[in-house]
Amino acid sequence: MSIFQELPVLQGQPDHDHHEHADAEVARPISPSRARQVLATRKPEWLKIRPPAGENYTRIKGLLRERGLHTVCEEAHCPNVSECWASGTATFMIGGDTCTRACRFCAIKTARLPPPLDPREPYFVGESIAALGLHYVVLTMVDRDDMKDGGAGHMAATIREIKRLDPKIIVEALVSDFRGDLEAIQTVVDSGVDVYAHNIETVKRLQYRVRDPRAGYVQSLGTLKAAKEYAETKGRKLFTKSSIMLGLGETEVELAQAYADLREHGVDVLTLGQYLRPSMSHLPVEKYLTPDEFDSLKATADQYGFLYTASGPMVRSSYRAAELFIKGRIEGNRANAI
Repeated sequence: MSIFQELPVLQGQPDHDHHEHADAEVARPISPSRARQVLATRKPEWLKIRPPAGENYTRIKGLLRERGLHTVCEEAHCPNVSECWASGTATFMIGGDTCTRACRFCAIKTARLPPPLDPREPYFVGESIAALGLHYVVLTMVDRDDMKDGGAGHMAATIREIKRLDPKIIVEALVSDFRGDLEAIQTVVDSGVDVYAHNIETVKRLQYRVRDPRAGYVQSLGTLKAAKEYAETKGRKLFTKSSIMLGLGETEVELAQAYADLREHGVDVLTLGQYLRPSMSHLPVEKYLTPDEFDSLKATADQYGFLYTASGPMVRSSYRAAELFIKGRIEGNRANAI
């Protein structure tokens, strides 16, 4: 069953709210050929990063390659890969390295029919996490619109394997919208996941410009709310989390509305980071925000009642400061339950 049966999500249409704007006010998609005509601007000093290196980085990369695993750190060209891998942490991307959607900000490969899922992947991921000695694990996934459940069962199987090897591990799942399918959402929640994350990516007006047409602002918010409400019916405290990229042409008024919408749908944790253009075929950066601007946006977001807001040029949806906060809250809840 879909949360939004009125949304023709498989036909590549935007949310109904796009039709409320006059044509001149709607943020239209930009083609790769047009994007390439927009010259790249020089990155400011606060966005300069060192290339990944180090003994721990090399060890983790070798371990992942041996098991045929993928990390969003590599696939999405995350600017924090050097810092995170050097400290022995990584965000695993399951379901392969090819997505069925083609969001205009994302560097991950796309195809209508990606390769089949590897049934051994849940075991390999669980084994690798045990070998790395992690305590807080982030699992993300490509969209698998070619599958009936959108890959929810595969995500759930991976989480159960991690929990089987070490029940104390805190698992955050950064999942797709599953086309608004309630059964798929419930499958992930029933796996024992501790944090249910899904990114709205940008403000309402820019959704159709930035994301694949099968995604949508209303649908994304609905999946986050559905996950939390379903967990509550099971007597569980489930943290929900979302992320917004900045520098795509959004306004502070639009961001304030996004904060309000996220809180109205029960989202606990928010991350705000700078959009970085993966290639000349992707959306150009409209603005590089300064660290002071990110601090100001955090102060505003905090007023809406998020349990935690991480905001900064290098912040991404998988960000250690937010993860440490959530880890502390979950471990505290576990201790109180004993």
